[in-house]
Amino acid sequence: MAVRLAGILLLLGLTARGPLHLFRLAGKCFSLVESTYKYEFCPFHNVTQHEQTFRWNAYSGILGIWHEWEIANNTFKGMWMTDGDSCHSRSRQSKVELTCGKTNRLAHVFEPSTCVYALTFETPLVCHPHSLLVYPTLSEALQQRWDQVEQDLADELITLQGYEKLLRVLFEDAGYLKVPGETHPTQQAGGSKGLGLETLDNCRKAHSELSQEVRRLTSLLDQHGISHTQPTEIAHSKHLGQQVPTGATSEQLRGDPGLRGNTL
Repeated sequence: MAVRLAGILLLLGLTARGPLHLFRLAGKCFSLVESTYKYEFCPFHNVTQHEQTFRWNAYSGILGIWHEWEIANNTFKGMWMTDGDSCHSRSRQSKVELTCGKTNRLAHVFEPSTCVYALTFETPLVCHPHSLLVYPTLSEALQQRWDQVEQDLADELITLQGYEKLLRVLFEDAGYLKVPGETHPTQQAGGSKGLGLETLDNCRKAHSELSQEVRRLTSLLDQHGISHTQPTEIAHSKHLGQQVPTGATSEQLRGDPGLRGNTL
């Protein structure tokens, strides 16, 4: 079972950092409808919210992306999902508490403070009293480090504050907690998300680089006699900002005022 689970995690691009049995939930999602919102929790991935209305601009967004565990008293207390959609001057984040239940289900969702969400997820995987203990999940080397920290505290060689700091570093080394200042892989330096196209100059530079790469690949295809379709971007546009004329169409996207094929 452990080998099979490891293979599944590899396919999902995940590393088992935490209770191995909980990674049986990886790749699955669980939903709950509260009032006019549908919440979806995908363990080790993210939490999303979808407004269940017929408004053209109904909200649908991310309430947090898998970040780290919350650990207290040698126990995994919950899962933190951070770096969600922008909410005023901060990003949305969610804490998921794992509790014992007969089935895997998202039981409760509420917002204790603005932009911060609290979810309760029930699962039979945490019903055993030792199912969320941290120590057994560690490597032998990290267990020995923890043993030494406990001994140093007992011998009064370190203070309680020093003990807590050493444990945090140990949990960071295990991959259970993020190192302070470490950002999510999708987040750029300075807090900007995406591809870093915050300015028009950056967009033009990125466009130029992509166009050069397309031309290089097109040349390789021509050299090897491989047929291909000329990219519209290269065929009709020489620089960023030039509008590619298109014919009017009756198709409209949700919320589109219908200004198709017109320039303002």
